[in-house]
Amino acid sequence: MFQGTGSNVGKSILTTALCRILLQDGVRVAPFKAQNMSLNSFVTSDGGEMGRAQVVQAQACRLEPDVRMNPILLKPSANACGGQAGVGCQVIVRGKPVGNMSVAEYDRYKPQAFEAAKACYDALAAEFDAVVLEGAGSPAEVNLKSNDIANMQMARHARSPVLVVGDIDRGGVFAAFVGTLEVLDPWERDLIGGWVVNRFRGEAELLRPALDYMLAHTGRPVFGVVPWLDRLGLPEEDSVEFKSGALDDRSERAEAVTVAVVDLPHISNFTDFDALRVEADVSLRIVRTADELGEPDAVILPGSKNVLHDLNYLRRSGLAGRLLTLARAGRTEIVGICGGLQILGREILDPGAIESAGGGDRGLGLLNVVTTMASEKTLARAEGIHGPSGCRVVGYEIHHGRTTPALSAVEEAEGDEVIVQRGDGEAIGFAASDPRIWGTYLHGIFDADAFRRWFIDRLRARRGLSPKGAVSARYDIEPALDRLAQAVRESLDMERIYRLMRFR
Repeated sequence: MFQGTGSNVGKSILTTALCRILLQDGVRVAPFKAQNMSLNSFVTSDGGEMGRAQVVQAQACRLEPDVRMNPILLKPSANACGGQAGVGCQVIVRGKPVGNMSVAEYDRYKPQAFEAAKACYDALAAEFDAVVLEGAGSPAEVNLKSNDIANMQMARHARSPVLVVGDIDRGGVFAAFVGTLEVLDPWERDLIGGWVVNRFRGEAELLRPALDYMLAHTGRPVFGVVPWLDRLGLPEEDSVEFKSGALDDRSERAEAVTVAVVDLPHISNFTDFDALRVEADVSLRIVRTADELGEPDAVILPGSKNVLHDLNYLRRSGLAGRLLTLARAGRTEIVGICGGLQILGREILDPGAIESAGGGDRGLGLLNVVTTMASEKTLARAEGIHGPSGCRVVGYEIHHGRTTPALSAVEEAEGDEVIVQRGDGEAIGFAASDPRIWGTYLHGIFDADAFRRWFIDRLRARRGLSPKGAVSARYDIEPALDRLAQAVRESLDMERIYRLMRFR
């Protein structure tokens, strides 16, 4: 099990790497994270919802994603559990929502959630040679650890040795290791097998005195020093890197079209745009203010966990006005994905007070559709044909509410066109009479290489650039997973890790 000195120290990426290393070595391996807090989720083939990080880890194992790999998913409705008028987090157990809970409510529910997590782990452990577990945050949060089901209690149930990961780029990593050990109970300390230094920029041998100190002071060795691995080409676990600006592309390339993604306060599924990053003729910018928006070739409104709140944010920030100006100017393609589709519509009705006090709000009015929020969440893998391009598109849906055309007898002649339909005939994509404005519920639509090239070529043609006319880049994370595994294999003492896992 990988645990950490804090959040965002690299636990997920090291879990992914070890999964691929074990697979390469002939081990039947699966990933597991008891509890994940993330708005970046995925729908499995049987309609369950799980964190995207465990999906990538499953890919590293060449397995179909399975909700048992992430049995508890918390999706904050505001800034944190309990942060908005008691709404707090949506709690998803074994892939299905069980309700919205405040911090206090979830604490009372945790014993039941932990039983589900243990049962899922036991089922995986019975099927695979090895399970690589990932903790959450840090096991050393003294105000939380007595009720923490994601770290040491899970390790104890799994009888798993723990490697604690620390981010040396932040500074103070060795003090963080020692401090973590200091605040743990004796039984928790007994589970710690050693330390992993992550994100080191420099020659690892320069750390030798510190590594020797850690062994002498704690009695536990450092299992490796992993270098700073930049631009891995893998989806991020959560929005930390996205929100920090580290993923922004501000380069100016004469032959590149510019695609701007609006960073909503409650953005979800921000990895929907990762595939655009592989294209040499796309500059993908993340925008947070009206002044930053400018006049890009395309603007994407992403998914949102709280659509009505983020719609109000667009108005308050001036971004809504700028989007309407761009729509009138007729040069920029405006795209809405999931919550973004709902925002582009005429109206969002919320009779059941799913995201509001009830009633809903007007949308931006760029698509002639109406969304009605519903308590039952749509969770489905989906595919269809994108009508204007003729391309097959595949992805998944995660949304509350249903969106339908809002046509009156007068408007029918110039109503919106359905551009994507599921196999069952349900409309999940709409375009305005101006085809530059469209939206879809299909997360992952840009992952389809042919559709992505069609989309980019349409932007190129509007800019007066020659369309490429053929797929020029493949969105495939397999090579990135192998590169990651190689770098981490060279950095960790794998022989010692195998002994710790009782494989040798």
